Amino acid sequence: MPVAVVAIGGNSLIKDEARPSVAGEIAALEETCGHLGAMLSQGWDLVLTHGNGPQVGFNLLRSELAAAAAPPLPLDVLGAQTQGSIGYLMQQVLGNELRRRGIRKRVVTVVTQTVVDPEDPAFHRPTKPVGPFYERDEAERLQRERRWRMVEDAGRGWRRVVPSPMPLEIVERLVIKGLVHQSIIVIAAGGGGIPVIRQGDDDLAGVEAVIDKDLATSLLAQSIGADLLLISTAVERVAINYGKPEQRDLSEMTVAEAKQYLSQGHFPPGSMGPKILAAIRFMEAGGHEALITTPESIGRALAGQTGTRIKGNSAGELKS
Repeated sequence: MPVAVVAIGGNSLIKDEARPSVAGEIAALEETCGHLGAMLSQGWDLVLTHGNGPQVGFNLLRSELAAAAAPPLPLDVLGAQTQGSIGYLMQQVLGNELRRRGIRKRVVTVVTQTVVDPEDPAFHRPTKPVGPFYERDEAERLQRERRWRMVEDAGRGWRRVVPSPMPLEIVERLVIKGLVHQSIIVIAAGGGGIPVIRQGDDDLAGVEAVIDKDLATSLLAQSIGADLLLISTAVERVAINYGKPEQRDLSEMTVAEAKQYLSQGHFPPGSMGPKILAAIRFMEAGGHEALITTPESIGRALAGQTGTRIKGNSAGELKS
């Protein structure tokens, strides 16, 4: 069976940003898992990854607020917590969907570590948004009082940023590949994986960071030889000149065109940029196809009716 690695955004698990809740996460997952169930019915084997920006931010805030009563937890441990909690919900909701469809497959979550370079300059330049969105006044107060670094995130408000080093290796890749060969649905590399470094005699140690989910997903897809990298996001199609009168939605890009648009600044680093870079790296490593679309559009995108495909440089001219 063909193997697809599907990335689910952490923000897409929040139904109501003003009042986030576990019930809201379950409702969002029920929608997404309905579309994933349709993929499974079509004969795909799946590896699922997910973001954790809002969730790890909430856990970080809880840890800091409770510091007087309980020991604070580092970001790598908080990332592991979100892998477990979100993985649990995904296992449960997707398992229910499979039973309704009569699909006899098992679902498992693999707590996943991702190796990064301890000398990565990202440790000195935090860029990864985590936690909720804030109004400017509140963001300035948090920056003063808690010494958080705050940035405006895609025009939706202000968020805290933490280091986001480049993923180099998925530690549990062979375990994940073995499970996929048994047709087990695997949830892995949640939140980009738990950031770890190699030291001494190749020992692993956690570090304070959050890895970009899309770049880690691409690395995982390359590591297991997946056929398709599917990144679900907030827009049905990728666009150049986004938000401008000359905006143009794209149904297809070659790798060369994707690189060109990326270098021209069409895909900002805080939003679409990592997704495009993830697709480029997957394709350059020998991937068959990368696809970007919304969760609800997955079925139509697989049928070629929507979404943005990134193909090899031998593909035809750019379509819109």
